[in-house]
Amino acid sequence: MGKQFAELSDAHQAFIAAQPMFFTGTAARDGKVNISPKGMDSLRVLDATTIAYVNATGSGNETAGHLLDHPRMTLMWCSFDKKPQILRTYGTARAIHPRDVEWADFAARLPNLPGARQIYVQTIDMVQTSCGYAVPFMEKVSERDTLRHWTEDKGPEGIAAYWKDRNQTTLDGLPTKVIE
Repeated sequence: MGKQFAELSDAHQAFIAAQPMFFTGTAARDGKVNISPKGMDSLRVLDATTIAYVNATGSGNETAGHLLDHPRMTLMWCSFDKKPQILRTYGTARAIHPRDVEWADFAARLPNLPGARQIYVQTIDMVQTSCGYAVPFMEKVSERDTLRHWTEDKGPEGIAAYWKDRNQTTLDGLPTKVIE
């Protein structure tokens, strides 16, 4: 049975830190729901009600457009090892772009990822844990370095061109404001 909490406990934060990946869920008021897996060392719990993560350049930019339309976000972690557990944080979130004044402050608290497109900051309304009994056992073999190499090969100018060409709208046509 799931349990709800108003904020992240130390045990919740340790669980989050131990997971090699997490999932984001966002949706605009209308249109498609987006669920996206995130890996790499990209997320930090800033305090009991605030999480931030660096969003690297990718094929889509759904989260940015969804948050502009409706700022709700769910983050989820699940254990693939011996102790089954699922943890979700529900709340609102906002995007911070490299052009924004706040970027330097948040970027200093997060890993430096090539091609960083946004930093998402979630303010937590509720934390929920559940059993995870049906989640399979899986073993992390290694990080994928494909995105890092792709980004480095493109360089800053190539990434800016990619944002302009591929990341300015969501699948439903909402603006992402990746470039202003």
